[in-house]
Parts: sequence; C-alpha cells; structure tokens
Amino acid sequence: MSYTPPLMPSAPPPPSAPGPGAWLKSPVGLANATVAVLGLGIAADVFSLWAGGGVFGVVSDVIDGDYGAVTEDRLDRADTLYGVSGILQGAAMLGAVVLFLCWFHRVRANADVFAPDGHRKTRGWAIGGWFVPIANLWIPRRIAVDIWDASSGNRWLPGAGQETKRRTLLNAWWTLWLTTGIFGQIASRQYRAAEEPEKVKQAVVSLMASDLVNIAAAIVAMLFVRRLTAMQDALARSGWGPRD
Repeated sequence: MSYTPPLMPSAPPPPSAPGPGAWLKSPVGLANATVAVLGLGIAADVFSLWAGGGVFGVVSDVIDGDYGAVTEDRLDRADTLYGVSGILQGAAMLGAVVLFLCWFHRVRANADVFAPDGHRKTRGWAIGGWFVPIANLWIPRRIAVDIWDASSGNRWLPGAGQETKRRTLLNAWWTLWLTTGIFGQIASRQYRAAEEPEKVKQAVVSLMASDLVNIAAAIVAMLFVRRLTAMQDALARSGWGPRD
C-alpha cells in the first residue's frame, strides 16, 4: 500500500536519511491479521476455561468419594476435551507469534524511516531479539519503545509527541506478555507433575487462572497493535518522510 501525501505537507522532512533498504510500507494488513489470530487465541482460551471447569468438577467428585464407572467415563471425556483445548491454544499461539513478528518487523522498518537515528538495535533484532535467552526479557520492549517514539511524530506533528510520554499501553502489553509466559510455564509444569486428585485439582485451578491472564494479555496486545499501527498510518499520511 502506498501512502498519498496531502497537497500541503504539514511536517518538515526527516533530519537524516533512513537506513539502507528502509521505506514506508503499510502495516495495516498484517495488523488486521495479527488481531484476528489473537482473537482466535482468546476463543481457544475460553474453550480451555470451559474444558478445565469440566475436569475440575470431575476431580472434585473423585475427591468427595463419588468414583464409579460413570465418573470414570466423565473423567475420560473431560481429559480428552482438555487435551483438545491445549492443541487449539498451541495452534493459535503459533499463528499469533508468526504474524506478530512479521508485523513487528514491518513497523520497525517503518520506524527506521521516521527516525533513522532513533534506534538502539538494528532491524534484525525486531525478530532475533525474541529468541535470545534471558535478553528476550527486555530487548523486544526496548525495540518497541524506539518504534513507539519514532511513530509518535515527536516534534514533527503538532501534539503527536505526547504519545512518546504516554507508554501506558506499551508497558501494559509487555508486562502481561511476561506474566502470561512465566505463569503459563509454572501452571503447565504443575499440571504435568500432578498425580493425586488434590494436586490435579490445584493444577487445573492454576491453568484456568493462566487462561484468564492469557485472555487479558491478548486483548491488550490487540490494542497495542491497533494503536501503533494507527500512529504509523497517521504519520505516514501526514506527508512526512519518503514513501514506496
């Protein structure tokens, strides 16, 4: 998608040339696809909550001593549904990760046009930074901050620089992303290690709580993707900088 500048550009040209190979390209399509797959992830989490509730109910009956042929059949069905929900969650997560990384790299490349000198990491780190152990706890956020600041317009658009100071949405997205990753790992390990009914019941509660955090994280991620995409779209349409 090529951006059409207004007849009378309201912003001055960038202070320096963009990095090699950098040009504006609309992130809207990738943003829409990312948001759609995140929505599927939310649906998978809701299904997992329902399936987890079934396991919780059956295990509670077992703990209460109501264990017979009927309850055993219920347990098998509940366990199967829970397994299916895990597969759906994994598939949705994989799709969301792939699309998010494509979108993230796109907005990082655009940000190189908006602020060539405003980045602490090269474009390759927009993808590679997520896969570096330990360092992936802060590198992607640092890149996101640089993209956010570059896309806010800073002094080039009247009032747009306020977005640089208001990173509440970005910080909420990153905090929930870290929380859901850590919490999910703990809950999954707890469930895999559980053998006694009481332990299984506790693990299911942890997994259901993790699903709720996943839903919150996905909703905030959708808002973050929408906001940053809209910021870049508005800045590009202002007539600021080169276009493809």
